[in-house]
Parts: sequence; C-alpha cells; structure tokens
Amino acid sequence: MIRATLRRVAPQIFILGLVLLLNFLLSPGFFKVEMHQGRLFGNLIDVLNRGAPVALLSIGMTLVIATRGIDLSVGAVMAIAGAVAASVVTEGSHWLVAVFAALGAGALCGLWNGVLVAIFRIQPIVATLVLMVAGRGIAQLLTHGAILTFNDPGLVRLGGGTIFSVPTPIWLWIALALIVGIVVRRSALGLLIEATGINERSARLAGINARVLLVAVYLVAGLCAAIAGIVVAGDIRGADANNAGLWMELDAILAVVIGGNSLLGGRFSITASLLGALIIQSVNSAILLSGMPVEFNLVIKALIIIAILVIQSPRIKHSLYLLRASSGTQPPVERPSAPRRRSAGTERITEEGRT
Repeated sequence: MIRATLRRVAPQIFILGLVLLLNFLLSPGFFKVEMHQGRLFGNLIDVLNRGAPVALLSIGMTLVIATRGIDLSVGAVMAIAGAVAASVVTEGSHWLVAVFAALGAGALCGLWNGVLVAIFRIQPIVATLVLMVAGRGIAQLLTHGAILTFNDPGLVRLGGGTIFSVPTPIWLWIALALIVGIVVRRSALGLLIEATGINERSARLAGINARVLLVAVYLVAGLCAAIAGIVVAGDIRGADANNAGLWMELDAILAVVIGGNSLLGGRFSITASLLGALIIQSVNSAILLSGMPVEFNLVIKALIIIAILVIQSPRIKHSLYLLRASSGTQPPVERPSAPRRRSAGTERITEEGRT
C-alpha cells in the first residue's frame, strides 16, 4: 500500500522538490534549521507552519470533491470559528470551552451545507455559496465589527506555541491527516465516498446511504475549517472577521487539484492534497524571497489552475494515451470484433456437411 501511495504522489513530490530547489537558489540558507529559545526556526519550518491552514482545509475539501461536490464556505467558516473562540474566551471561559464551541460552530456550518446538498438536492456550489456570503456577516456580528483580541495562553498556544520545539499547527495538520486517512483507508468508508462520487445513483442502488454520507463529508469539512480558524485566531491572538480565511477556499481547492484529485469526483488521495498545500506555500515563499510583489501569487495560482485543468481535460488525456500507445510503451486496447452473422443457407450447408 505504501508503494502504491508513493507511485500515486510521485508527480507531486517531484514538483515540490523543484519548487524547494528554486527557493534554495533564491536563498542558499533556505534549508537551514536552527534552535532558538526552545523553538525550531527556518524557512522550511515556516513552509510547514504557514501552510497549516490550507493543509487543514484541504483534508476536508478532498473528501467533498471526491463526492463530486465543492465547498466555497470554508473560508467563512474559519472566520466564524475564530470569532466564536475569541468571544467565548474573552468572556472568561476556559480555552478548552472556547475550542469546543468553535468546533461546534464549524460542525453546524458543515451540517447546514450537507443538508442543503444531500436533502434539498441543491447544487453544492450554490449551497455553499450561501454560507460563503453570509458567514462573514455572522462573524462580524459575533465580534461587533471589530478585531476581537485575547491573551489566553492555551488558545494562543494552538496557533503560535510549540510541542517538542515544533510549532503546534504542524502537529495539528499532520495528526488530523493521519486520523482521517486511517478512517477512510482502513475501513470501507473511502470506497463508499469514491463510489458516491463516481455515480451517486448507482451507489444508492447498491445499498449505500448516499445522503448520510454526503452530510458526514460536509460535516468533516466544517470541522477542518473550524480547526484552521482556531489556528489562525491563536496565531494573531485575535479574531478578524473581515480577513480571517479570506479566499482560502480557493487555495484549498487548488491544493486538491494540484494533488491530482479530479473535480469530477471518484478516487482521491489526502496525501497528494497535503503535498499540493505545501507546493502552494512553497510557491508563496519563492515569490517573497525573489522580491516580487505579493500580487503575483494570484497570477501564478491562476496559471497553475489553468495548466492542471488542461492536463486533466479528456482531450489531452486521450492524446497522451495515443502517444504512449504509438511509442510502444502501452499497447492499444483491441476491441473485440463483432461475430459474423450467418445466413440461413450457410447454416443449412454446414448442417449437411456435419451429417
């Protein structure tokens, strides 16, 4: 299984290696990691740490896209979760209560999206667009339109603290990826998600409760977004309803697509999506190290999306298949010839010959 996974993510590993090499050429000390005051510092650590929110979002987004859906509300859910956590902790409650309240808010948002998609049969892009638009308004109502700051050590540690000298957000996205990966790959849940994404109607006829599965998938996406919102709020020590998670839903979708997961649903790989998130953060780091304006991030991401969609198009895939077949690396599939129909006279002559 590990060997199959490595073959599956080999292109993403190669691309990540190239981008990291570009960062090294721009800054020869890019791979240097040092310890300072009990914390690891370095550009490579920053890539793993700053890419944590997108990595967390990509875990839930991978499952949603595998069911042939999309979730445009994860950025707004991040803002809601951060606002809930900041509001609860500033009222004097324990930071664990704030965390569970934020997770509950994220679960409710995911449940809302899941019900609209699975029960009311609304298109996922429209159903999640509703919460994308209204979510930031809800977050602003919770923070009264201001940046709500806090200094609670427990909540701050989730975004800016360390565990064994490694930043806490890195541990969070690795742990969540392992938990979700084990659940979907060590059980039949992953196959059920893929079957639903390939053909939901056939999955229902096969006995799969597709509605419950869709609700569960969007619920997980909401929880992942809530964790990302808690991390961002803990990092800046406040809840910024206007900017928290802004446009991060696009980064999450891009990470899933870079990971080679099809937007048409079906087979998926969480590991590949995480590599896609690291590639995005490595590209951001390369732009900053090169001294180019930050606005180039949007242009480069747009070019990456266009390139990947073109590569995944059926016409390009068919052309590559024909190219491999003509070069002899992959023999073309021979279609079985239709059996010849005999005439009545031919069949009579055959019977006379046998007698």
